[in-house]
Amino acid sequence: MKRFVIERDLPGVGGMSESALGGAARTSNEALAKVDGLQWEHSYVAADKTFCIYLAENEEQIRRHAELSGFPATRITEVASVIDPTTERCVLA
Repeated sequence: MKRFVIERDLPGVGGMSESALGGAARTSNEALAKVDGLQWEHSYVAADKTFCIYLAENEEQIRRHAELSGFPATRITEVASVIDPTTERCVLA
């Protein structure tokens, strides 16, 4: 499976209550149950956007989820690789 970052324009999402965010997660999970092979890892919530990390075979699965959930997929970007603070040690070793 491929990893994707989905940027969603959701005005005011950063000010939503925990209860409202929980409702959004519930809506997302209900849509996920209808799209075979799509997995939601987690999302980062900012002022007017979310950045969601998904595992999928292709972008069409993500677009289908956006349609079913009502949450826009403003930008879908496939992740080429992942680095972290330990990556430097791997290269220098």
